[in-house]
Amino acid sequence: MGELELRVAVRGRRSFAEHRYHRGALRVMRPHYLDDSGQVCYVIVNPGGAYLGADLFLLDVQVQDSASLLLTTQSATKIYRTPGSFAEQRMVLRLGEGARLELMPDQLIAYREASYRQRTSVTLWPSSSLVMAEVVTPGWSPDGAAFRYEEVRLRNHICVETGAGTELLALDNLLIRPPLHDVTGLGFMEGYSHLGSLVVVDPRADQALADELHLLTTDHQALTGISLTRTVAGTTGLVLRSLSNSTDELNRLLRSCTDLLRGRWYGQGPLDLRKH
Repeated sequence: MGELELRVAVRGRRSFAEHRYHRGALRVMRPHYLDDSGQVCYVIVNPGGAYLGADLFLLDVQVQDSASLLLTTQSATKIYRTPGSFAEQRMVLRLGEGARLELMPDQLIAYREASYRQRTSVTLWPSSSLVMAEVVTPGWSPDGAAFRYEEVRLRNHICVETGAGTELLALDNLLIRPPLHDVTGLGFMEGYSHLGSLVVVDPRADQALADELHLLTTDHQALTGISLTRTVAGTTGLVLRSLSNSTDELNRLLRSCTDLLRGRWYGQGPLDLRKH
């Protein structure tokens, strides 16, 4: 069991954590400021090193009006064998008006006989900006096969505050169950073993941006598609899916997309998390 609460506000030109709480197998490291933009960076740490059967991790992250947060993990999220019950992570993200969140975790690795469920619930305002990246990779197995895990289920539920209430922008549900379906073939993993996702919600997201990002991905050894969500109160979501046989290739692809957004929208340089 692990719980983490983080509430980020802005003071002067810098964002900072006005509330931090952790219990069990979750915590955050001291804040970092990677450039002079005022954006604060926090690193989530799981001292246990992995998720096991029946583990439950609860994260509540709030970015107050005009604040900016970059949230990442110390290392890959590893899901080991989960006999008896699945491991689960539930994350609630709330963005205020003009708030910005970049969620850039290291890859999720599902090992043999692993079952994992991740639910992310996002509520934001039309003026908020959200960028979420995810890479799912298969872990080592004795026979060298790629899909020996039981299940990986990733669900993103994104709503927009309109002033008159909350309206659903997108429901993004990814389910991979290798024992029940041939996930390697056409219409699913297309012969690839690794999957990358990028979700962007911002009033500046449009078809022109989707076309530009898609052109950017053609320089990588991956199969990529991009789609737009509906528009709610002037803000739109963009969802990128990419298939590859390499974690590094997917990380480079997603990083090239996020670096473009960081530079164009905020005048920031390429992201350097300085983990190594």
